[in-house]
Amino acid sequence: MFKQTFLPACKYSIKAPYTMVPQYITVHNTANDATAANEISYMIGNNNQVSYHVAVDDKEVIQAIPFNRNAWHCGDGGGSTDPNALKKGNRLSIGIEICYSKSGGVRYGVAEENAVQYIAKLLKQFGWGIDRVKKHQDWNGKYCPHRILSEDRWGSFLKRIEEAMKPKKLEKPTEKDDDKMQFTIKETKSAVRDFLQQAVDKNLIGKFWLEKFDKDELTTGDFEGLKIIISQR
Repeated sequence: MFKQTFLPACKYSIKAPYTMVPQYITVHNTANDATAANEISYMIGNNNQVSYHVAVDDKEVIQAIPFNRNAWHCGDGGGSTDPNALKKGNRLSIGIEICYSKSGGVRYGVAEENAVQYIAKLLKQFGWGIDRVKKHQDWNGKYCPHRILSEDRWGSFLKRIEEAMKPKKLEKPTEKDDDKMQFTIKETKSAVRDFLQQAVDKNLIGKFWLEKFDKDELTTGDFEGLKIIISQR
């Protein structure tokens, strides 16, 4: 579940003083066992110059700072908006905290997978590649995200994000439904085929489904399911 609990604008001067055009995503582990809601509440409630954009736990993804504002999460000071500068984590990256990293276990595993899926979504949203995903350690050397690093999984973590970015394709269905699609109007059949062709071209569904349609083997049940899948991607 995604929701937004935004930092009050009156605290921007402390927590998010600069406007930002994000260029990276920075991954953190909280080193705590609190929920995302508690982490966000604590961050908003104190007056420390420590902040981040999003917290992720096993149930929720909560955004606290708009992505057009900076946050203090990388330990590289005021930094720079120059993409070629070394100290730019605080000024150019979206900070994401993964909860429950202190004790790990099932809750942390689910939280990390939720973060994988959310980061993949952000990368697609911004049109970025996996090279835009950084660890806290990249900016100032801090051993963070500590659990991912201690378990030597940063490489596999990035690969999971890449896999999550790939379009999901339907598996070949079993032939149980004999209700084959039939058309009495030629133009209607052409319009349906064009709809499927566009979905294939955009990698929303596999080419198999278009071939099945051309062989007059696509059922009405298949088509209804495909429409739902295409609308959700």
